[in-house]
Amino acid sequence: MNGTTTDGSGASPAGAWEDLVTAALLGTDRRPPARPAPGRPAPVALLDAAAEITVRRRAGLRPARAGRRPERAPGDPRPALPAAAARRLAMLLADRSGGASGGGRRGSSPDLTELLPQWLAAANAHGYAAPAQALPALLDAARGRTDLRPAALAFAGPRALWLARFNPDWRFALRSAPGGAALPEPGDKEAIHKLWQEGLFAERVALLGALRSRTPALARELLAGTWPTERAEDRLMFLDSLRTGLSAADEPFLEKALGDRSRNVRATAAELLSALPDSALAARMAVRASACVALDRTGGAPVITVEAPHECDSGMERDGVVATPPAGRGERSWWLGQLVEATPLRTWPDRLGGRTAAQIVALPVADDWQGELHAAWCRAAVRQRDAVWARALLGSPSAPEAGGPGAVSLAERAKLLATLDPGERAEWVAGFIATHGLSEAFQLLGVCGVPWAAPLGRAVVDALNIARDAGSYPWSFSGVMGLAERCLDPAEAARLQALLAVPDEREDAAPGAGGYWAEAFQRLVTTLRLRAAMADELTPKDTAGAPGHRPRPAAVSDTGELRPPPSGSGTGEHDATAGEDRSPRPAR
Repeated sequence: MNGTTTDGSGASPAGAWEDLVTAALLGTDRRPPARPAPGRPAPVALLDAAAEITVRRRAGLRPARAGRRPERAPGDPRPALPAAAARRLAMLLADRSGGASGGGRRGSSPDLTELLPQWLAAANAHGYAAPAQALPALLDAARGRTDLRPAALAFAGPRALWLARFNPDWRFALRSAPGGAALPEPGDKEAIHKLWQEGLFAERVALLGALRSRTPALARELLAGTWPTERAEDRLMFLDSLRTGLSAADEPFLEKALGDRSRNVRATAAELLSALPDSALAARMAVRASACVALDRTGGAPVITVEAPHECDSGMERDGVVATPPAGRGERSWWLGQLVEATPLRTWPDRLGGRTAAQIVALPVADDWQGELHAAWCRAAVRQRDAVWARALLGSPSAPEAGGPGAVSLAERAKLLATLDPGERAEWVAGFIATHGLSEAFQLLGVCGVPWAAPLGRAVVDALNIARDAGSYPWSFSGVMGLAERCLDPAEAARLQALLAVPDEREDAAPGAGGYWAEAFQRLVTTLRLRAAMADELTPKDTAGAPGHRPRPAAVSDTGELRPPPSGSGTGEHDATAGEDRSPRPAR
């Protein structure tokens, strides 16, 4: 056999197969088989010929060399997830599509999709290992939601990285933590230098970040050693890692980076230096800004006067001032804002008559420069994490316009609030809501610690109740309601019981609004009980204390991580089914 023909017609295997496919597509009435079988219908003969060629093609294949067997998946030394928590995880992953479809009516069932991030944070806080059977669904969930990836990959552990090598859809896991190998110990300098010199980019970023949190000087030494040979985009990413553990020891390196050929690198270096109040850059900026801002005492009352820069010289550009303003901004105001933003806030009391931050903010500013000057002070307070100036710029939460003279927008206020401790932050936002309601509170609530402190939780629930009494539809407040489901303390479920009844409908209310509000509050209560059950299921039972004791739900830190609660009385037993609670109702 010469290998070119396999049947009596002289056609090659590929040609014979194409003839059969053509006959099947056109129909045997229009295209009879090339080799009709006596006594058999044409369609049957065509199928017989197709089966014969298929067998010949398979029999003619040469056996391939056996592939290398994959290595075994690495072990995971973390403790196994409790059975009830494993069932809950399977339920949350199975409901990844979510129960809500955007705006409008959602019904009374909890949105399990929004509970998955909180569940993962709690599981990671307890140090559990992911069940092997849940890894594919976990990777699929993380693939679809980038916000889930850090927590999902931390929970999935090294076995998920092993599994990701077999599915191109999960390659993001390898990019996030390539190789899955543990980073070298801080004392193993040889391994550290080897990984820094030979590792993939993501591995080097992870190494630099880990070293900055443990030995900042070693991280800076590595970065300085290869800095001239790094690509501009890589230099920018590496430089950003210096935010962790930033100190005066980083100043010499950052000063050199001010001369970088990349504008973005120069700007980042200048921003980091301006966060160091004793840096030479901060001093240079203070000199420039002080020349622009002064106190005029010639009138009946002191007034701040502003003379913005007339040019952006090369020294200003080297120190991170961007010369070209965005569209719609004047050059001089643009330059002024950058100078004041980078100036240490401690400069201004001496410059403006020994006044406190609150007194300075209360001073009038001449020639309509107040908005620009105060906005720059806002940015400086956020950059320098100065709570005193943040309080002064925020003002009273009950003030008209809901903020101090420096708070130019809700986004600015949210950033200023982030500089305060969680308790003070929650108290300010509660006062804001009590005075101004919920219509502008969404951004402010987003920076508050979780779970919300009791005064803040009460303020949110009371404002929602007022909105219901006003006769509006609940989906006008869907953003706040969604935050409440994730952030309200589960202990508030008992207090919400009174809101589950459908109220009498007012004449001026939107049709059916009362029923929709009852559904929304029922969903909120059910979600809170579900969160309490989740925390209970994740609590190790061998540390729960005496038999019959049920621990209280875990508290969530200001960074979003759930922490084991202090000892005390807990919730009742909850069924593992989402949205279904069979515990005794709390006492009213």
